[in-house]
Amino acid sequence: MEIVLGLLALIVIVTIFKTAKIVPNQWAYVIERLGKYNGTLKAGFHILLPFIDKVAYKHSLKEIAIDVPPQSCITKDNISVEIDGVLYLRVIDPVKASYGIRDFRYAIVQLAQTTMRSEIGKIELDVTFESRENINTCIVQAVDEASDPWGIKVTRYEIKNIDTPQTIRDAMEKQMRAEREKREQIAISEGDKIARINRAEGVKQEMVENSEGERIKRENEAKGKAVAILEVAKATAQGIREISLAINQPGGKDAVSMRIAIDWIESFKSLAKESTSMILPANMTDIASVTSILNNAFEFSKKNKPKT
Repeated sequence: MEIVLGLLALIVIVTIFKTAKIVPNQWAYVIERLGKYNGTLKAGFHILLPFIDKVAYKHSLKEIAIDVPPQSCITKDNISVEIDGVLYLRVIDPVKASYGIRDFRYAIVQLAQTTMRSEIGKIELDVTFESRENINTCIVQAVDEASDPWGIKVTRYEIKNIDTPQTIRDAMEKQMRAEREKREQIAISEGDKIARINRAEGVKQEMVENSEGERIKRENEAKGKAVAILEVAKATAQGIREISLAINQPGGKDAVSMRIAIDWIESFKSLAKESTSMILPANMTDIASVTSILNNAFEFSKKNKPKT
């Protein structure tokens, strides 16, 4: 009796286990009834018919990251490179993912690899490193279109590594070193060019400043000389006006005559001191005129002689 009760309890437990299903969040269970699709269970508690319904497939609705193994690709310039990556996808239709293809993960990885080889074959090695984003976009577009009947949405693809042969890496390193040296030489030459231009500009500016200073100096000197000449002319004119006024006064003409005679006598005295021979004017033979002039000069000088 105890054995029978034990068997019944075991049957009840198995039945409950078979009929009661708890689906976690972000999961979907595909149910088959007698081998035929019957429905999809979402998150929550569900009761199945024992021995008739069964969970055929379980799919996570979260985004999945799948490693794409390294593969050998030939570039447009016949260089062999190995490229691996990561593919991100999500199940959006559990029914299609269950019955549209046997193993969608394997199929998508293979499709990503073939698309990668095709895209790498279109570009040269130097462009490969610069075109990662474009390659990723092309792979996502191609794989997403192909996986749509499988109920899969491919969100993105990222290239992880691009490995080239050692000889190619050495050649690329030499090329980069040559490019750096080239840029260095160009920078040095540009700097020297700018320095030469700056020096020439400095010399030019200095010459302009010197010439401007010399011009201003000459203008100032000319202005100073003009002012001096003008002042001398004004003084001369003033002296002439004063002499003219003095001559027109009573006795002015006699005073002028006496002054001329005195200067004439003084000049002869200077000549007598410097030389023993003298050249006299022709009118010196006119004794009367000379005597008259000398007497007048003597009288004028006697009157104007300062008192001691």
